[in-house]
Amino acid sequence: MVQESTLPSRDLPPWNVPISKVRIWDTSKGDSMSRKRYTAEQIIGHLRQAEIRTSEGKTIAEAVRELGISEQTYYRWRKQYGGMEVNQARRLKELEQENGRLKRLVADQALDLSIHKEVSRGNF
Repeated sequence: MVQESTLPSRDLPPWNVPISKVRIWDTSKGDSMSRKRYTAEQIIGHLRQAEIRTSEGKTIAEAVRELGISEQTYYRWRKQYGGMEVNQARRLKELEQENGRLKRLVADQALDLSIHKEVSRGNF
């Protein structure tokens, strides 16, 4: 006589269900580690707070845990915004947006030029 397995049953899907109907990751409840978007001003504020906490004798890990960010995020922010004032960060963001707009403009003009060349050759 074969004894049934004493392992706990797992909530596995039945094998006759199409794979498209199987939910592997339930995203309907929301993720507890959802991604937040911080403004440049908030990032600089967090960097200053972390600096204050480390000057009080806390480690970087403790300081960023209190701020609710990861160490990786802290170091990435410090690399990008370290030593910046709020107005400098605003100006950087404005310049990045303007740079993107100008790049799109140049790409559109290059496309227009290419189209005009094709039309002038009669190869359309």
